Amino acid sequence: MEAIGNAKGLNISVLDVQELTDISDHMVIVTGSSTRHVKSIMNTVVDELRECGYKPIGVEGEQYAQWILLDYGDVLVHVMTAETREFYNLERLWKHTLKTPYGEKLGTLSE
Repeated sequence: MEAIGNAKGLNISVLDVQELTDISDHMVIVTGSSTRHVKSIMNTVVDELRECGYKPIGVEGEQYAQWILLDYGDVLVHVMTAETREFYNLERLWKHTLKTPYGEKLGTLSE
């Protein structure tokens, strides 16, 4: 997910959840420094993946930008403010997942 790096996303985590759920293979969690930054990260991800031929199945949370979810089927991208990320602590909820090293290919989105 080079797009997240290009948008200067913070504290990027990639979780391999394919053995735990049918909804997705990977979850990417990234922090934005403000709601404006969260929206900027979201726009960068959507724009760069669209250039590669991928459109999100759904986008939620854009109005308030505390937590924006981008659903790409095999990959879910959670873009959150630091406060929201700390409060929901998705990494704790999915603590049995394997973290994929940032930069490793993520299913079909990186091919």
